[in-house]
Amino acid sequence: MFWYRNLIKISTANKPKSHITTNLLLTSLSHFSTANQPPAAAQTSGLGPTKPDEKPRVVVLGSGWAGCRLMKGLDPKLYDIVCVSRRNHMVFTPLLASTCVGTLEFRSVAEPITRIQPSISSAPGSYFFLANSTGVDTESHEVHCETVTDGADTLDPWKFKISYDKLVIASGAQASTFGIHGVKEHAIFLREVHHAQEIRRKLLLNLMLSDVPGISEEEKRRLLHCVVVGGGPTGVEFSGELSDFIRKDVHQRYTHVKDYIHVTLIEANEILSSFDDRLRRYAIKQLTKSGVHLVRGIVKDVKPENIILSDGSKVPYGLLVWSTGVGPSPFVNSLGLPKSPGGRIGIDEWLQVPTVQDVFSIGDCSGFLESTGKPVLPALAQVAERQGKYLANLLNKISKDGGGHANSAKDIDFGDPFEYKHLGSMATIGRFKALVDLRQSKEAKGISLAGFVSWFIWRSAYLTRVVSWRNRFYVAINWLTTFVFGRDISRI
Repeated sequence: MFWYRNLIKISTANKPKSHITTNLLLTSLSHFSTANQPPAAAQTSGLGPTKPDEKPRVVVLGSGWAGCRLMKGLDPKLYDIVCVSRRNHMVFTPLLASTCVGTLEFRSVAEPITRIQPSISSAPGSYFFLANSTGVDTESHEVHCETVTDGADTLDPWKFKISYDKLVIASGAQASTFGIHGVKEHAIFLREVHHAQEIRRKLLLNLMLSDVPGISEEEKRRLLHCVVVGGGPTGVEFSGELSDFIRKDVHQRYTHVKDYIHVTLIEANEILSSFDDRLRRYAIKQLTKSGVHLVRGIVKDVKPENIILSDGSKVPYGLLVWSTGVGPSPFVNSLGLPKSPGGRIGIDEWLQVPTVQDVFSIGDCSGFLESTGKPVLPALAQVAERQGKYLANLLNKISKDGGGHANSAKDIDFGDPFEYKHLGSMATIGRFKALVDLRQSKEAKGISLAGFVSWFIWRSAYLTRVVSWRNRFYVAINWLTTFVFGRDISRI
């Protein structure tokens, strides 16, 4: 019976240890309780205020372009860095559309935060917390947080507080739905990696379902009708990638349904409105040649299988991608801070919230107050990245001048204010074509290119902008394998 006794030992060793895991989590979180508080208050865990002989703490809310560029530039010898975000990576959004159709793999556009700022995983006082920010107490210099849970069968959310010396709100924005009924329920946005994964699974599922015997012609056309709402760079780039996928891969591997699949791009005004008129006309011509049907209209309602336009016409769809810009998130709306036009957090010329001490805001969630006389900057990656770089240098300067701790930077000269100069815009439109507009504004004069040369510039520029050499290697290899072997159409 020797084998039977061993089996009992193995089965006993493999029993679930959920209660042990729970105790370990609670023990770990209790480590962050404020040591100076009375025992009754110790039930609320968190990171307490820093002492005068300790490094000041910068708390960063968000892991987008602005927050990650800020953390990369902060000097870990001057600050303890704490990041709070619901994702532990940065998304390289300009290449996100390429992952939807298999041109790139998803990990190629995701950069772990600990690679961007290694001290977060190694320095004793620096941390990353997978959590949502639920509130900010500017009087006591505290951020209220709640851990992110994954499904119903996980631990209940754990609430905790983090004291800060300097707070940077870089929580980004959310997709704008303009209050249109049914958008959140039936459309897919394109802002995160999981959105791209959902689009890819839905697209491949519809391709396979449409090949099942007994599906009517009308249902096949609906399943294989991909509708993109929003004619900005993201919507146009996704339409171009999708048309390339249909032309090069679907026509070869789904020959039974190749004549049914098509793409429609709906825009209320002009597509790529920020680009030069000549480039816009070129984009319209190339998209039409690729099989993209362009429709000018306003969406009034979204149903499970069709959308209704303002003129009453119905557009059936199997896949609906919503890309109509961004607006303030519920978290930003809940903060009792001054707001700029459009509902963003109001900031001054040094990216600081002027009505409170030690609070800064950068990226899509912030905008200049009207009193500064500056316009609200567009929600672009290059704006967020340059704000993050500027603020990192500013905070490093403040700490070196003795103003790193809470309420100690009142008399410090911040130096030159933030100035933004637009470096230009780029967008790919498929078929090895792209647009490059290097003008500083729509009214200004400058270089504008279109065609294959622009496509080469687009790829070269973004390959060099990918954060790490690891991901640059991933992207280059993905592009090469896609060019040689075609896109991966596995539904995983």
